[in-house]
Amino acid sequence: MKPAIHPAYRTVVFHDTSADEYFKVGSTISTDRTIELEGATYPYITIEVSSASHPYYTGKQKEYSKEGSTARFNQRFGSFLGKK
Repeated sequence: MKPAIHPAYRTVVFHDTSADEYFKVGSTISTDRTIELEGATYPYITIEVSSASHPYYTGKQKEYSKEGSTARFNQRFGSFLGKK
């Protein structure tokens, strides 16, 4: 690699503020903030969503019927339309 053209790659702590989880990840992101974690000082970035808080990864996402949107519509409004 050529010297002095690549960003510094180092371990960074990402803090998911909604789930209060900390992740140590290798990254080139720049920040002036630091945090002491497990006896060492790391660059520190706050984030609002991660795999610890996103509904898709936590299994809390709303699941729709596998029948499809037409079946859901008929189930909800079929009695108004004269269908049963």
